[in-house]
Amino acid sequence: MKLNKRLSEFIAFSIFRVISFSVVGILFVILAFIVVRGISVINWKFLTTMPAEGMTAGGILPAIVGTFSLIIGSMLFAFPIGVLSGIYINEYLKESWFKNFLRSMTNNLAGIPSIVFGLFGMALFVNKLHFGDSILAGSLTLGLLALPVIIRTTEEALKSVDDTLRIGSYALGATKLQTIQKVVIPIAFPNIVTGLILSMGRVSGETAPILFTVAAYFLPKLPTSIFDQAMALPYHLYVLSTSGTNMEAARPMAYGTAFVLIAIVLLFNLLANALRKYFGNKVKMN
Repeated sequence: MKLNKRLSEFIAFSIFRVISFSVVGILFVILAFIVVRGISVINWKFLTTMPAEGMTAGGILPAIVGTFSLIIGSMLFAFPIGVLSGIYINEYLKESWFKNFLRSMTNNLAGIPSIVFGLFGMALFVNKLHFGDSILAGSLTLGLLALPVIIRTTEEALKSVDDTLRIGSYALGATKLQTIQKVVIPIAFPNIVTGLILSMGRVSGETAPILFTVAAYFLPKLPTSIFDQAMALPYHLYVLSTSGTNMEAARPMAYGTAFVLIAIVLLFNLLANALRKYFGNKVKMN
């Protein structure tokens, strides 16, 4: 009997290991494929000059600047609203049909295809509010796309804080707002940053929303305001891969663009992880 249990356990854990290593292996294969094919294109000129000859020559500086602008702009919009919404749902709303309704709608919003967000952003921000095809319209659209992820991760982070800490704070005479501000949020913040990481990773690679709200096909200049159109790496990569014109010349540019996009996502993830580690250590010290 014991032998059968040990054998079953061994088989189960072996399957889990194979699946885990397979997932990691697939990730490394994808990264290696992009790095090997794109590293030869990466140089200072490629990163710091304007595109030329229909994007088959020159660099991708406008696309890099546009991508950074959209990521930062969307997070400036989505992160405060998402965190405050998560705090309201978890800390202030009592268990009721309304709270369950909000959670359900948030989950449904997270499952909506990104192209639907793009159409909504075009209808509201581009046409109704007259922002036009601009960084502002694209950032707001991407912010709406990231909002459900931030709300749900914030709520889960707040749930992980032990209720005894809240009770102890109330016992010392602190108000609810003071407890949330001084006790709950500092403890939960490292996990809240996880939502920031996930949302940045998602918005940085989206093509459909920016296609309708901000992305320019060929714009060899840098944006000067939030109301300007801009190039972006995901759309730039899409155009290079599907334009059908001079594909042999465009293919190395496409792999180089993909390499830079992955590097930017990795950079933001490393910065966010460093921020999470900093606040985590700060909580432990206190």
